[in-house]
Amino acid sequence: MQEQFLAASSPTVSLAIFEIGAVFILLGMLSFLSLKLHISNIPLFLLAGLSLGKGGIVPLELSEEFLNIGAEIGAILLLLVLGFEYSAKELAVTMRSKWQAGVLDLVVNSVPAAVLALVLGYGPLGALAFAGIMFVSSSGIASQLIRETGWSRSVVAKRTTSILVFEDIMLAPYLPLLAALTLGLSFFAGMASVAVALAVTAAVFVLGYGREIPGLRSLANQGPGVLLLLVFGVTLLAAGGASLAGFSGAIAAFLVGLLLTGEVAESLRSRFAPLRELFSAIFFMFFGLSISALDVVAVLPIALAFAAVGIIGKFVVGWWIAKDMADPMSWKRVGAFLSARGEFSMIIAGAVALNVTMPNIREITLAIVVITAIFSTIAMRAFRSKFDH
Repeated sequence: MQEQFLAASSPTVSLAIFEIGAVFILLGMLSFLSLKLHISNIPLFLLAGLSLGKGGIVPLELSEEFLNIGAEIGAILLLLVLGFEYSAKELAVTMRSKWQAGVLDLVVNSVPAAVLALVLGYGPLGALAFAGIMFVSSSGIASQLIRETGWSRSVVAKRTTSILVFEDIMLAPYLPLLAALTLGLSFFAGMASVAVALAVTAAVFVLGYGREIPGLRSLANQGPGVLLLLVFGVTLLAAGGASLAGFSGAIAAFLVGLLLTGEVAESLRSRFAPLRELFSAIFFMFFGLSISALDVVAVLPIALAFAAVGIIGKFVVGWWIAKDMADPMSWKRVGAFLSARGEFSMIIAGAVALNVTMPNIREITLAIVVITAIFSTIAMRAFRSKFDH
């Protein structure tokens, strides 16, 4: 035991702890800078990761396993917090009322991206991966922009959220199928994974539709620490078990968040709010650390092509769902909110990155996220109107 403690206190470990502490100070400074510049902090986190990763300005000596685990835990906790934002009842109502806009979103964003991937020589699996990367908007960035612009209670925000909800739910069957095909499993094995994913999602909807899990409210009243520890533990357990079963751990975390409704969800949302930035920073920073900055520069033209196609697709969706609104700027604001890609796009890229036929997909996706996030922020400044929000 003493030998293990001494090993843990070795100069190498101490230096790593010192470097990680310095990194978090840097992330705090970048968050402050993003507030002053009125931009999303996610591109800054990614760029900081690139500068400190392989081939960066000041590369950190961290193991690949440590980086992968850090990014995975960051993604799981970030998606858990996103799940608190919705309820199963709200999602069900949205899926019934906005399914046409969701289908349009799927067609105008996935199909062009898949065609572009085929033209670039990525093959059927690459086409499927890029279709998902460009289909799903960043719920984290969109929510942040909605809060910062003061449109949280507006009709524009509600319609934007309806599309984000549709996209997040559609990923439940998509990610297991993509994972199965990436691993070289048969189509039937992939469909079996999809069936399991749909069954789990349906069960969550049934359990969480308009009711609270028995005993949770009394448990929450026992003390904040008890509930926080249990939610953390259940989330990591569900995510790990889901990954072992071929289901997405991030989606599992999102579904755990959906199960927690009512007063319990409100309580958790307020307690997790300060941690949301931390989870976001961990995920995007660790993703950037695992990628070489030089490789990202090499694929910038490809990323720009995907970003342009994706931005146009989101503005088409924005026009469709806001064309009846009195303010002529409304559809443009919806398009700007939806344009940013983020956490799910990077999860998809990470899921297929180990396949030898997918060269530089993580680098391309990182560049897409930075480009679209910056565009969304700039576009929101441009699309002002005389109407009250």
